[in-house]
Amino acid sequence: MSTSVPLARRVAVEAAGTATLVAVVVGSGIQATELTRDVGVQLLANSLATVFGLGVLIAFLGPVSGAHFNPVVTVAAWFTGRRGRDGLTLREVAAYVPAQIAGAIGGAMLADAMFAKPVMAFSSHDRWAGHLWLGEVVATAGLVWLVFGLARTGRAHLTPALVASYIGAAYWFTSSTSFANPAVTIGRAFTDTFAGIAPGSLTPFIAAQLLGGVLGLGLVAVCFGRPATTATGKAVVPAARPALLKKAP
Repeated sequence: MSTSVPLARRVAVEAAGTATLVAVVVGSGIQATELTRDVGVQLLANSLATVFGLGVLIAFLGPVSGAHFNPVVTVAAWFTGRRGRDGLTLREVAAYVPAQIAGAIGGAMLADAMFAKPVMAFSSHDRWAGHLWLGEVVATAGLVWLVFGLARTGRAHLTPALVASYIGAAYWFTSSTSFANPAVTIGRAFTDTFAGIAPGSLTPFIAAQLLGGVLGLGLVAVCFGRPATTATGKAVVPAARPALLKKAP
């Protein structure tokens, strides 16, 4: 992410990127259910589309805004960089997060419109169970651990491929199919399709994601120590961090 890019442009990129990510998740879920009744094949198609779409978006938009697309990643970026001049400011966080949420809602509506589904139809897919919340804690912790761990070890250039790969794996090894993203979770409440989540299920999912973010930062601290600093005393923070994610039942 270049700090020389105007904030308005970065915010627009976060909104557009999150909208595209949700359109990929929701749209591929709709397409999958129209092509097959096999739930396993539906999830496979949905996860593959998300992996490819997310990888492209991070590589494409990362140099502009950091390609967070995820409030947990944005807040974590502020927290880890708050002692250095290169970290996000609270003003930037306050601009990024609403843009991500608005983009996610818009992306869900766009996907529904492309497949002639009711626009602005709230999901009826209840996801209310302790094991699902645990899955969200694990998925989000792993995402934050990976993103910030790559930055700490000087391998942020691998973020597009490795984060997309992690999300693809988390579709399958977590009980919740790894939403791991409060903005995308909210967006998916606005589609009554394969990838949807009922509005009444949002609160515990988002709480689990926030907890996962805290645990992920704890893992980063344990495994990699404090952030490195430059000769001027500025903290080194990740340059490109995604969101993520998204997913299906």
